[in-house]
Amino acid sequence: MKTLTVILHNIRSTYNVGAILRTCDCLGVNFVIFSGYTPFIDKGLPHEQAKLRKQIHKTALGAEDLLTWNRIDDIHEAINLFREQGSTILALEQGPASLNMSEPQEYPENITLILGEEVNGVPSDVLEECDDLLEIPMCGAKESYNVSVAAGIALWELRKSDLSGTRKYLRTQK
Repeated sequence: MKTLTVILHNIRSTYNVGAILRTCDCLGVNFVIFSGYTPFIDKGLPHEQAKLRKQIHKTALGAEDLLTWNRIDDIHEAINLFREQGSTILALEQGPASLNMSEPQEYPENITLILGEEVNGVPSDVLEECDDLLEIPMCGAKESYNVSVAAGIALWELRKSDLSGTRKYLRTQK
């Protein structure tokens, strides 16, 4: 099974953070990193942390307590740490050299996926440090998905080969 780490970099919305955490739990993400100004329950004074926990919980539904996570404010430090551990650094971002996720791919076994800010995406200095960019093709007039939706699509694509041919991950009806 692939090792998946997700870095949430400069994601503003607590609701997007919560939705991504829920998806990370559902798809067996091994580790989540909060980077930049991404809100999480470890930021601020106790009353601020309680407010963030409540907002994140609204969409995470408890996944925030099930995942292994850490805060590394400096994303370049996080990238270096995971690269030293043998991880391939991927960013979910559109670009001239992006890999189209609808085309069959062989993904590495140890992946760190960077998700960026809702409006501006992953900063260019961070993209320069990535091994590859992944792009989800679009059919409509809009140029991007909501970051939590994009995270779900990308993480499913990265994880699906680990789930095929086995029923142990499927829920059984009662």
